[in-house]
Amino acid sequence: MAIVDVTIMPLGAGTTSVSDVVAEVHRLLERSELAIHYQLTPMSTILEGEVEDLYTILKQIQEVPFNLGHQRVAMNIRIDERRDKASSMKSKLATVNKKLRDGAE
Repeated sequence: MAIVDVTIMPLGAGTTSVSDVVAEVHRLLERSELAIHYQLTPMSTILEGEVEDLYTILKQIQEVPFNLGHQRVAMNIRIDERRDKASSMKSKLATVNKKLRDGAE
């Protein structure tokens, strides 16, 4: 399993807003039959799944702004893949939250 943080920045459409593109990306994620989980955040979208599935969906995500008429697309992608033990969005959050609780005593 891997976790991907992706931010998409469409350019060339005459507006600074990206909410239409983000909404369409999430429609794509909802329709996808790939075994991925995702979470929208205020600044990016977090994806979780097998690396090959993530690469496939990232290519599809990149096409969304072009399909909406943008002439240029920049994407920031961070990939966290662990092969020494299982990792997930949920487990990473649980680890940090546990340390926060333990340190609050």
